[in-house]
Amino acid sequence: MAENEDVIAAIVGIEPGSAMAGVLSARADIMALTQKTHDSALTPENPGGLSHAERAALAWRIAKINDHKAFEDHFEALLEKAGAPDAAARMADIWFDGGSDIRAKALIRHVDLVAHAPKQATRRDIELLQEAGLADDDIVRLSELVAFVSYQIRVAVGLELMRGLA
Repeated sequence: MAENEDVIAAIVGIEPGSAMAGVLSARADIMALTQKTHDSALTPENPGGLSHAERAALAWRIAKINDHKAFEDHFEALLEKAGAPDAAARMADIWFDGGSDIRAKALIRHVDLVAHAPKQATRRDIELLQEAGLADDDIVRLSELVAFVSYQIRVAVGLELMRGLA
């Protein structure tokens, strides 16, 4: 999928001119902003301390946690496009906890926590990221990524349900 195409419409299988495309056209502004957010969360011009490969791997991990195969495929393709080193790619493996890499372990722990049980996240969880060497800006970037990918998956699931009812 190209970065500038409507990822959600492509994943849900919404064809131009279809009834669902008509429904989405009423919310074209929201869909356009969602796509812009996708691009800026996953492939920003300045990725800061979270590489494009790490972002794609962590997004792929979130898609696996949510058991959404189409998003898993999408984020896997982004990871491949990023030319991911093995260390980044391993972060997508839901059985991998980061091993001896303190930074990877903190990233994975935080993503898993917030993707599974966001209400359980506390100030201490942020402190653990800081202790692992993440800058505050990168903690914000990570939080944005987790929140956005979770949102994106939920929008797609809702549209899939609507399409199924039509």
